[in-house]
Amino acid sequence: MESVGTMAHAKLVDNGIQAIEEVNRLRDGGINKEDIYVLSHDSGRESRIADTADVNEVNLSEEGLFGAIANLFRSRGNALRFKITSLGFSPAEANFYEKELDTGKVLVITRRLAR
Repeated sequence: MESVGTMAHAKLVDNGIQAIEEVNRLRDGGINKEDIYVLSHDSGRESRIADTADVNEVNLSEEGLFGAIANLFRSRGNALRFKITSLGFSPAEANFYEKELDTGKVLVITRRLAR
């Protein structure tokens, strides 16, 4: 499933290499690195991919203070769904993506599409 909206775009990939390739494709298409995020069910893996690709992880500025605090007490799955919805996706889309992340996939999200 690939989701494209006016404010956000998401693509599931199978691994970190494909995530980095997708990030490079988005950058080549005019997306700024500040508007690209990666998510993985494994937070360490997520950090390594984000560092290697030089893009963002969803954090306080996207989640808001109360969301970030609440995520400290949520399961990783619930926290991921919250992070995905905080970037503009519906709860149904967040559920779908989180289930795919459970299988080891990586989610690459852009907040704005290139003009």
